[in-house]
Amino acid sequence: MNEIELKVFKLNENVIVPSYQTEGAAGMDLCAFLDNPVTLKSLERTLIPTGIKIELPSGYEAQVRPRSGMSIKHGITLVNCVGTIDEDYRGEVCVPVINLSKEDFTINNGDRIAQMVISPVTKAEINIVQKLSDTKRGEGGFGSTGKN
Repeated sequence: MNEIELKVFKLNENVIVPSYQTEGAAGMDLCAFLDNPVTLKSLERTLIPTGIKIELPSGYEAQVRPRSGMSIKHGITLVNCVGTIDEDYRGEVCVPVINLSKEDFTINNGDRIAQMVISPVTKAEINIVQKLSDTKRGEGGFGSTGKN
């Protein structure tokens, strides 16, 4: 397992720092930092602050992902599915959540609302070509390889 240093700046002494819940966890939990609870109605979306700013090492990104338990139990997920935090971003980490359930859902200060995975970034060199190689699949997409 590779380890890097993630610098975390707390906007307030009461902010909960991201943490891994198990030794084998790939993602660290991000917690809400709220003055007051936020209640989301069905299909409502909002931006939830975490109270932290981060500094990633060069060549890394942070991916903000939904928590599977919140998604399946409560219908709470992320508006953009997976959010990317670039290495040069220094603003507060906020989580764009949406309530996909039919019930109201309340997020309280300190609730674990998302997870953050740190990943290396590979940049592509763009090469404009006149033709791409042929494959058996070709241009088939969106279910073209079968029902399952």
